[in-house]
Amino acid sequence: MSSRLTLELYMQEIGSRLTQQLSDLFPEEWEVPETLRESMNYSLMAGGKRLRPLLVTAACEAGGGSLEAALPVACAVEMVHTYSLIHDDLPAMDNDDFRRGKPTNHKVYGEATAILAGDALLTHSFFRVVQSSRLHGIPAERVLAVVEDLAMYAGPRGMVGGQAADMEGEQGLTSLEQLEYIHLHKTSDLIIFSLVAGGRIAGLDENQLQALETFGHHLGLAFQIQDDILDIIGDEAKLGKKTQSDIKQQKVTYPYFIGLEASREKVQQLTEEAKETIMAAGLKDPKRLLEIADFLMSRDH
Repeated sequence: MSSRLTLELYMQEIGSRLTQQLSDLFPEEWEVPETLRESMNYSLMAGGKRLRPLLVTAACEAGGGSLEAALPVACAVEMVHTYSLIHDDLPAMDNDDFRRGKPTNHKVYGEATAILAGDALLTHSFFRVVQSSRLHGIPAERVLAVVEDLAMYAGPRGMVGGQAADMEGEQGLTSLEQLEYIHLHKTSDLIIFSLVAGGRIAGLDENQLQALETFGHHLGLAFQIQDDILDIIGDEAKLGKKTQSDIKQQKVTYPYFIGLEASREKVQQLTEEAKETIMAAGLKDPKRLLEIADFLMSRDH
């Protein structure tokens, strides 16, 4: 499929397949309180770029793996990402009123339900990962490695640790190294997970998985720096949220430290380094990953 579709059509196809799978959130026999189900679905179906699921499927297909087997993991990473957004928006965190152009979860369902919806999405993500083995026959040791990676990259050493460092940083970041730590863990780690998970489902070797990790490291940092840039110069209608929120909250960003033009150059440098790494990895078809890298560098929302 990836060799025949443009990137735009591929993104639409994966988005459609993902929405279809996410709409069947629970097994039919499960009894789940309706308000909790609605709250989870409200944020999960709010749209967005679906970048992380896209990276799971693209990495899997780049290694010659099965798209069908990758989709449960793609769903799982979208659940984890969505949970993090619900919690980030809470009054105790970023205190945001809108996300993707819609009222934030806690504005619609209240803080308690929003917290529980985030908790439920996080825990349910591990159930979804396991379905790659249960439904599609991926060897258990590969799926176990994906579960271990998800716990590591989403937890205290990864995304949650990055969020904690971001909160501490609001009291005064003094170096670019501190900011990079936040970006790498708050944003890059889940991107790295997505790529490596796709590679694991495809059965790639350790050197190829390492290349995907490096690719994700560079791509994730470039992605966050681009976000910093768009917060200054982006179009609110396209972004679905207020711009210059970092400035208003007195958050220190890449443009603050090195300037807008140098930040743009950094995005380009990281993207080129990411592409060089993936081209040398010996993957069956790295073209889709290269297209995604270029797309992210030039995005305006």
